[in-house]
Amino acid sequence: MGKKLVLAFSGGLDTSFCVKYLKEEKGFEVYTAIANTGGFSSDELKIIEEKAYRLGAKEHVTLDVTGEYYEKCIRYMVYGNVLRNNTYPVSVSSERVFQAIATIEYAKKIGASYIAHGSTGAGNDQVRFDLTFQVLAPEIEIITPTRDLMLSRQEEIDFLKKYGVEDDFEKMQYSINQGIWGTSVGGKETLTSDKGLPNEAFPSQLKTESEKNIELGFEKGELKTINGKSYDNGPATIQALEEIASEYAIGRDIHVGDTIIGIKGRVGFEAAAPLIIIKAHHLLEKHTLTKWQAYWKEQLANWYGMFLHEAMYQEPVMRNIETFLEATQENVTGKVFVKLLPYRFELQGIESEHDLMKSGFGDYGETVNEWSAEDIKGFTNIMANSLKIYHKVNNKI
Repeated sequence: MGKKLVLAFSGGLDTSFCVKYLKEEKGFEVYTAIANTGGFSSDELKIIEEKAYRLGAKEHVTLDVTGEYYEKCIRYMVYGNVLRNNTYPVSVSSERVFQAIATIEYAKKIGASYIAHGSTGAGNDQVRFDLTFQVLAPEIEIITPTRDLMLSRQEEIDFLKKYGVEDDFEKMQYSINQGIWGTSVGGKETLTSDKGLPNEAFPSQLKTESEKNIELGFEKGELKTINGKSYDNGPATIQALEEIASEYAIGRDIHVGDTIIGIKGRVGFEAAAPLIIIKAHHLLEKHTLTKWQAYWKEQLANWYGMFLHEAMYQEPVMRNIETFLEATQENVTGKVFVKLLPYRFELQGIESEHDLMKSGFGDYGETVNEWSAEDIKGFTNIMANSLKIYHKVNNKI
């Protein structure tokens, strides 16, 4: 009983190695758990389950945390238009905490004394898993074979082959993490600074070339309808948009940023629905928020995204920021019109009863209704006072 161990399992190379190594080399009774954040179909989850048992897992479970992940995190990332370095929708970064929480709860449920993950020593995920495990279950020992042994991907493949494991090892040369908020793709190209990922490395391929116009309906900052159709919940709406937009291979990019451990990191990703939602939501906010609402929301949202990235979801200030972000969405209701094209999308415009452009006060660059030319002269004169004083005192004029 003292050797009962729960492994956070994805079915990829690292966690496949961990199952075999922990069972055969270390004698653990390995229980595998995949925490699904909406990136897998039922068929894919079945394949992962079969793989876990084939590798030697004592028991395998699927923990569905999609709904919780949406309600407790994705909503706020949309409210904040969160993009790491103005590029990456914090896909894997944000979901790891919820996967770690679900895994540690399962470990407690079955009375495991050990918990393991397949993260390497060179990435962010090791910190996200370790920190969450330590905070929520300090009594359970953390085991990390991939990190401790410092193995290359080829060495892991060789180990699995030694134990007779057969798999598509060519495909496993790429590390792919799927979730409802995007898919990250890591491989030999992302270890360089100059090479892009090959087309075939991305899970979604271009299937449609004719442009398509869609209408996204938001209510208080949440995407509720697509082309007038409502869905059962937030995740279902995101998945429906992903199904439409992924046929255009939209949302591909490479994110370069600072890792938690201090080195620069580079990873490819595709996130059709997340990027369209964030950009459409941001456009709607430009029309419906005041100048200072937009300014302060951007400041706090930037911190929120950074804290998510750096595994600080448990920090109480995150709940405070969430309260603020939700409060700013009171009037963020309306329709956003989007055109889909191969590999890209264009925002066409919005329609909202809260559109501040429709105030009747005036049309920018054209007409004025609520002030006169003399009002502007006086306003500008007073506005210039502080600048005039500074330049006069400091002999700048």
